[in-house]
Amino acid sequence: MIISYADSALSVLPPLVAITLAIFTRKVLLSLGLGIVLGALLLTDFSVVGSGEYIANTASQLVWKDAALNSWNVYILGFLIVLGMITALITVSGSARAFADWAKLRIRNKRDAKLMTMFLGCVVFIDDYFNSLVVGSISRPITDRYHISRAKLAYILDSTAAPVCVISPVSSWGAYIIALIGGILTAHGFTDSGHLSVFVQMIPMNFYALFSLLLLLCVAAFSLDVGPMRQHELNALRGELFDENKGQPPGAVADLPEADTGKVLGLFLPIAILVFATVYFMVASGADALAASDLPFSVLGAFENTDVSSSLFFGSLVGFVATVALAIFQKVELSMLFKGLAVGARSMLPAIYILLFAWTISSVIGQLETGKYMASLATDNIPFALLPAVLFLLAGITAFATGTSWGTFGIMLPIAADMAMGSDSSMMLPMLAAVLSGAVFGDHCSPISDTTILSSTGASCHHIDHVVTQLPYALIAAAISLVGYSVLGFTGSLMAGLICCSVLFVFSIVMLHFWAKK
Repeated sequence: MIISYADSALSVLPPLVAITLAIFTRKVLLSLGLGIVLGALLLTDFSVVGSGEYIANTASQLVWKDAALNSWNVYILGFLIVLGMITALITVSGSARAFADWAKLRIRNKRDAKLMTMFLGCVVFIDDYFNSLVVGSISRPITDRYHISRAKLAYILDSTAAPVCVISPVSSWGAYIIALIGGILTAHGFTDSGHLSVFVQMIPMNFYALFSLLLLLCVAAFSLDVGPMRQHELNALRGELFDENKGQPPGAVADLPEADTGKVLGLFLPIAILVFATVYFMVASGADALAASDLPFSVLGAFENTDVSSSLFFGSLVGFVATVALAIFQKVELSMLFKGLAVGARSMLPAIYILLFAWTISSVIGQLETGKYMASLATDNIPFALLPAVLFLLAGITAFATGTSWGTFGIMLPIAADMAMGSDSSMMLPMLAAVLSGAVFGDHCSPISDTTILSSTGASCHHIDHVVTQLPYALIAAAISLVGYSVLGFTGSLMAGLICCSVLFVFSIVMLHFWAKK
């Protein structure tokens, strides 16, 4: 029998223990494992046998659920392995080195390398997983060449993944959010405005996404390296791109032979084919879902109904075939190709282990109903003017504890809408935007977030190093956003909130500049 903890603060204990241990011990798998065991003990009333059975059953459902393959998880894991092999083959063929040599003539310095990575992150916005892994594969040869730490690369990847996707309507995130908000607005009688136009209206209200992107731009352009990031950047200047004492990070393809026949086309063409193939499969799977429901085709409708995981996997397979074909065309020896395949697949194993543990603890947290408990803290006793700021904080804490933005959206958005309807319906959109903003903030800070894990993998950075180096910047953007939502709540003016955030942002940049120069 599974015990419910929806109304108990104990539901927060397993994720809190796992996250705290991960940050302080830097042993991610051990910390997640202890969190899983603690959660299982709570759910089974501290029955050792029951806990063991529960963990075994939960772990098996990661691959096989409801008498069928758990296609989402399996496709994501397959995507990781295939992308690892693509990255290794690009390295083996000499194309990564050729691209680095080509870019060196055009990318003049560290700042250009960082801004190029940020630009690519903003352009590749169809999905956060795709963004982190593909942009990381493209950018890593350049950032390595200019002695930019892997922690800084991971920060750039993570801060252009979720923040860009959450404000882009034509993305897996945008489509999901539009579908959620559409249902909420319809349920509350808002039928005058189109769901897409409502989403667009909410973009300037998503303070965290906007100001974390602006903060990233300033950090990249002016080298505002503070806290743990500063030490990583100083180490990178000495050639230590990551902490070698911790071994090879996820996604690393070190010690691979490189052919002398590599061409820049060997990197650009497979990645371009991968991007276009993935977009095609996303639209095609969405179109099939629309046709099955007798609904007319539209690009937005296709993205709302797309199968993201299968699209990523099949898109990566097409990119893989193109990569192999180009490597053979460049006359790479078969022995080098096979070694690249083996090393590439193996390089993704650390990320896969972390992801499997993160998915398991997410299932445990779901059974504990941690998200519902966090949402229950938003009571009617809070002054209405403070609700946008409170919803931002609660969404952030929920996403941090559960490791999922999408789950937080599903839990918190309906609650925010009900609160707005109960007090002032004109604040509906700002309160919904505060939830979106807070969820991305919590996702950025959480060691058990899959986006954070895959950003570490895309950058080939040790996971906890990425978490602790990104945290100061995430907290700065969150503090700015929190004040902005407070002003918005008291004044009812979006412009007042944006002006306040802008003033605080400029002040923060000045302070970071002085801090970085010390």
